[in-house]
Amino acid sequence: MAFPFNTEYPSIESLRERAQKRMPRFAFEYLDGGCNENINIKRNTDEIREIQLKPRYLKNYSNSKLETELFGIKYDAPFGISPIGLQGLMWPNAPEILAKASLKHNIPFILSTVTTTSIERASELTEGRAWFQLYHPTEDWLRDDILKRAEAAEVPVLVILCDVPTFGYRPKEIRNGLAMPPQMNFRNVLQVMGKPAWALQTLKQGAPNFATMKKYMDKGMSIKQLGAWMNATFSGRLNEEKIKPLRDLWKGKLVLKGVVSDEDAEEAIRLGFDGIIVSNHGGRQLDAGESTIKPLSNIAEKFKDRITVMMDSGIRSGPDIARVMSSGADFSFLGRSFMYGVGALGDQGGDHTIAMLKMQLQQVLEQVCCEKVTDLPKYLVKEK
Repeated sequence: MAFPFNTEYPSIESLRERAQKRMPRFAFEYLDGGCNENINIKRNTDEIREIQLKPRYLKNYSNSKLETELFGIKYDAPFGISPIGLQGLMWPNAPEILAKASLKHNIPFILSTVTTTSIERASELTEGRAWFQLYHPTEDWLRDDILKRAEAAEVPVLVILCDVPTFGYRPKEIRNGLAMPPQMNFRNVLQVMGKPAWALQTLKQGAPNFATMKKYMDKGMSIKQLGAWMNATFSGRLNEEKIKPLRDLWKGKLVLKGVVSDEDAEEAIRLGFDGIIVSNHGGRQLDAGESTIKPLSNIAEKFKDRITVMMDSGIRSGPDIARVMSSGADFSFLGRSFMYGVGALGDQGGDHTIAMLKMQLQQVLEQVCCEKVTDLPKYLVKEK
């Protein structure tokens, strides 16, 4: 099947530049920014790109295949779409655009608790293949009801987030008064007026809302009430007492996202997780933390034979995916990259970005003469 590919935008950076021109500043800054001084968001990508591969030009070689098996399911590529909050704020209908594209390209799509499409709708669009990321509720009844909905929607993988024990300090979001719906102060209204494509699509799709959580919320909440409700409803700090009931209740695959230490990886194995995603929340939580590639290499070496090890944060290209896979990851996920695609190209953004990443990764495999993605660690240039 041929997929749309716009030759005007052959890289994630070119998509980012166009998305910035089409999105209101408050929406783009939410997508593009990290926390504090934005140090770790840059470190993520920079340190991935320090990894080098060594080609084997004279070996016997037939062709390269991107197909990868994960939790018993064969996907067409070794990367998927990370969970992202407030997607419909950044570009109207964004989660549905990406969910549809994930189905067509046969890659995983993870829906966030706090994005703008519901569990049920994401499942419908992906024919029951969408994963779901859970922000842990403070009340057991709410946790149980969300899990029942996910089970009824045939969600195959539940992802629990552990790297938001407190909200990140993000100066641009504080300045912009970001909330759901967005706080329309005079400055933000002027920004919207300057982005007609975004404004027209928002009028067409309607104001974004927390679609999965909508049924639990009182109607007509003010921005301040909504913020207080969210803080009271979710508890980001996980421990064994919270995880054990989840493992008992959830019969599908269970993944812990946000692991960056040996201790947490060991604990995840002990508590019965099927996989971990090494992640620092895209550099949005701890500016003083490590890049994700550093703990990945260590965690994969120590624990890969006991648990599935995946990674996100900082990946911006096919070569980046190859670098991450060569460092020991079983699979990789990208978040911002796909949202840049949707911000740049709207309904075509998901297809374009996935097709582009596949092309880039395929070229790397063929260049180094690697037939299977799982063989990439053999081509890693190791530090001396």
